[in-house]
Amino acid sequence: MRIAFTGGSGKAGRHVVAHLVAQGHRVLNLDLVPSHIAGAFDLVTDLTDAGQVFSALSGIAGFDELEKDWGTASFDAVIHFAAIARIQITADTECFRINTASTYNVLEAATKLRIPKILVASSETTYGVCFAHGEVKPEYIPVDEEHPTKPHDSYAMSKVCNELCAQAFQARTGADIYALRINNVIEPQEYAELVPQWKSDPACRRRNIFAYIDTRDLSDFIDRALAVDGLGYQVFNVANADASVEMPSPEVIASFYMDVEQRRELGASETFYAIDKARRLLGFSPGSRWR
Repeated sequence: MRIAFTGGSGKAGRHVVAHLVAQGHRVLNLDLVPSHIAGAFDLVTDLTDAGQVFSALSGIAGFDELEKDWGTASFDAVIHFAAIARIQITADTECFRINTASTYNVLEAATKLRIPKILVASSETTYGVCFAHGEVKPEYIPVDEEHPTKPHDSYAMSKVCNELCAQAFQARTGADIYALRINNVIEPQEYAELVPQWKSDPACRRRNIFAYIDTRDLSDFIDRALAVDGLGYQVFNVANADASVEMPSPEVIASFYMDVEQRRELGASETFYAIDKARRLLGFSPGSRWR
């Protein structure tokens, strides 16, 4: 496939872009900073500028494409990961402005250029737990895509707005647009530092709903989402199959969720961030990485 990827120089994006290249896809990375990933083509692009976005998505994705007839190359998919990655990186107003403006520009250009598949990175924060002031618990567990989104912060607000924007563009154009509520992204080399705390202090994972997503499984999710067409607008939770604490699920519930509705039984180490929908519709089947 010929894929435009935004934010391919970031923590999650670098892994996914490298994986896509290894799978044989042609990848154009649109970012403010080049990724220098072997096999990918970097184009420095300010996604808050609509003109730059339209130019990038209607242009070439490598010098060899200069040999093709003008206008024959088009993207098969756009994967939009670029964003201010969390609160406390920029002022809240800038976080919201950049994240919403860039997403609107990508969606508008991609749909007007009739790119048939668009994947948009949303976030676990939309559920209002991660960056809340004080303790906010889910309304029920496991948390699935039907759970209310009640953001407390500029980052999560921007992601909820982006989901609504994606839904609107899909309704108008009929493109497949999937919003991915990605949980806490973990790189393989991080486990050596993180796992001792995950074992000794389960409370440290409360704001992530005791979940995580390994970059290798995130890359697999992207494979699955690219392969499955015809779903229209969809929202998917993206996480690994197990919880990111050693404490068994019944003990996590007793310690943190005694007053929270439990809608079904959970396995001994099953994630509280439900991925049933992605399993059913995409065939996504991640295992445990850190255990």
